[in-house]
Amino acid sequence: MAGMSKRAASQQSAPKTFEDALRELEQILSEIENGDVGLEESLVKYERGNFLIQHCRGVLSAAEKQIEALSSGQGNSDEENPNPETMTKSE
Repeated sequence: MAGMSKRAASQQSAPKTFEDALRELEQILSEIENGDVGLEESLVKYERGNFLIQHCRGVLSAAEKQIEALSSGQGNSDEENPNPETMTKSE
């Protein structure tokens, strides 16, 4: 059965955005929790949910790496990188 899951996951399409993936996950969770779907469909939705979770983890990991790269490239000096929250328009 593990082979079937891998094959099914490779055939699934990724959502266009991270937010779309979260919305779909919430919908799947709601349908399964409410008992709106039968056993077979629940299994299909469970597999889709796992796929979406892995997709979201990948997106978050890539975003984290990008943030780390941007942060390391900027340095830590307050003079070089003033905090925009402490600046006013009169400055």
